[in-house]
Amino acid sequence: MMEFTDFDAELADWNTLQAANPCSGLLLGNGASLAVWKNFAYDSLFELAQTTRNKPLSATELALFKSMETENFEPVLSGLKVAMRVNAALTIGSSSPRNRYFAIKEALIHGIRSAHVPWRLMEAATIARISEALSQYQTVYSTNYDLLAYWAAMHGAQPFDDLFDDDAMFNLHRTGSHATRILYLHGGMHLVKNFDGTARKLMSSESTLLGSFAINALEDVPLFVCEGRSDDKMKIIRGSDYLSFCHAQLAQHQGALCVFGHSLGKHDRHILNAILQARPERIAISVLPRSDAFIQHQKRRYSELFEGQNIELTFFNATTHPLGDPALAVPVARLKEALELKKS
Repeated sequence: MMEFTDFDAELADWNTLQAANPCSGLLLGNGASLAVWKNFAYDSLFELAQTTRNKPLSATELALFKSMETENFEPVLSGLKVAMRVNAALTIGSSSPRNRYFAIKEALIHGIRSAHVPWRLMEAATIARISEALSQYQTVYSTNYDLLAYWAAMHGAQPFDDLFDDDAMFNLHRTGSHATRILYLHGGMHLVKNFDGTARKLMSSESTLLGSFAINALEDVPLFVCEGRSDDKMKIIRGSDYLSFCHAQLAQHQGALCVFGHSLGKHDRHILNAILQARPERIAISVLPRSDAFIQHQKRRYSELFEGQNIELTFFNATTHPLGDPALAVPVARLKEALELKKS
């Protein structure tokens, strides 16, 4: 185990590390998405929904978020659904809850579309390489709610099990599968929450899922946790059978864990707590080789998070991991070219 007070700027090669001591689990953070599409660098989806050029959140809709003391969309949309049911039961004719419901969902969609890599720019080879990289683990835990892992699982040659049955409903009792499990700890754009709290997977083509996810049906509240403090995120997680199951699985993880592109920052303290509860013997953590000072700072920061836990930490060069390969990056300039071709 590394000395807590002594940090050098050396980073291991991932392939050597994995060959010697394989990790059974992979925790994915936003850095994995940024390696593919730099526009995923936005700080807040809530801010994007306010500034998008197409139908942004209005002052009325923002007042709803403020009154519920949240910047997450799921509790606000769920609250509006309850209001609509109450109005119907009491024969109250107000259409305001319904109008606000769809206005918020539309602002959310436009905000995400402004930042998400378009499906048409994803090359088959890139999808295949991501799929191959994910399939090397028994379980993939992702806190990203974008569609990259979903696309890789759907279109790669390797088998994955997301614990959803053929009818698109979550089934925590699925057994017998030897495929890589992929669990979305914070939900995903392809998941929705039913009124009873159960989770369902949207069945849609790639060309339409990004543009219209969860907008057509009243029951389809997007199931992903994107903003706020760790405690606020846990409130949403506890309110979903799917999210609470995924969180518990991380807390029970067995074997070494690879942490790729995840800062384990203060807003994700619940993720760190789950890892501490699992207490893996070894954790391999990706670090970008920006500078010696940056590497030493990252080593010190992560070591402080796990101080006194008797967990062996190893740090590897993020660009040596298949998910950090610079060749995966989709040039943002390609989006401008695609838009110009569409106009012509």
